[in-house]
Amino acid sequence: MGTETLAIGSGRMFRYAVGSLLLLAGMTLLVAHGLQWLNLEPKLLRALQGGAICALGTALGAVPVLVIRRMPQALSDTLLGFGAGVMLAATAFSLIVPGIAAAESLGLTPWAASGLICFGILLGAFGLYLVDRRVSGASPEMLVGTLEQPVIPPRIWLFVFAIIAHNIPEGMAVGVSAGGGMADADSLAMGIALQDVPEGLVIALVLAGAGMSRVRAFLIGAASGLVEPVFALLCAWLVSLAQVLLPLGLALAAGAMLLVVTHEVIPESRRHGHDKLASLGLLIGFCLMMVMDTALG
Repeated sequence: MGTETLAIGSGRMFRYAVGSLLLLAGMTLLVAHGLQWLNLEPKLLRALQGGAICALGTALGAVPVLVIRRMPQALSDTLLGFGAGVMLAATAFSLIVPGIAAAESLGLTPWAASGLICFGILLGAFGLYLVDRRVSGASPEMLVGTLEQPVIPPRIWLFVFAIIAHNIPEGMAVGVSAGGGMADADSLAMGIALQDVPEGLVIALVLAGAGMSRVRAFLIGAASGLVEPVFALLCAWLVSLAQVLLPLGLALAAGAMLLVVTHEVIPESRRHGHDKLASLGLLIGFCLMMVMDTALG
């Protein structure tokens, strides 16, 4: 009887997973047509499309939680390392280098352009650090007081909220790049969408492993990427108001992403002792994003 019940439950979860994939595919087509009806400026439309691709990557990553409850820790750490590599390469080749070039195009000397980018990197990192401290200082009652049983531990919610907050600089990067009319804006969005896949999966698996239903864990994991199109559109609009904001905006996004990678993603990928696999994933992710930026962008 127990085997039959398990088989029925597994079949139901598999149907949920297939149905979710079909739903995401249909929503993607609907959103793609809907964005055209908005009649936005080309740069704003490009930013919104890039942010939507990133959000879709997060949602796709959350789908497997409907079929599996736990992922091998070694694979999870490898995927986190891969995401770190993608973000590092995107920071270097899609944000910092173009940011310096954009600053020089405004008439700044190489020294002044580099100084402006350095200032922006530090400011972006400091801003995200303050946000991170605010999230980490939230009271446990605020995080779990209104949730149904079983109660998810506060540390789990803090981890989830931290990943969601870290999607903000990714949306910023897509928006600034598209709003500035940069040639590699599309490859940047695709690269960020790739590294968003393991993020969505990690959120969903962590919540499911803590006792939340798989369907609810999937919905939260899928929704965690929705901040990216919002901030992509906002930053693209800001950059379109004043071209001088382009190099500073790129630097701010670069600083925030660097802090995310070094303070959260890399340490988390090594926390369970899979250092070599995490490093291998980082190298593969870095090389893949570098190729997308330089050869394909």
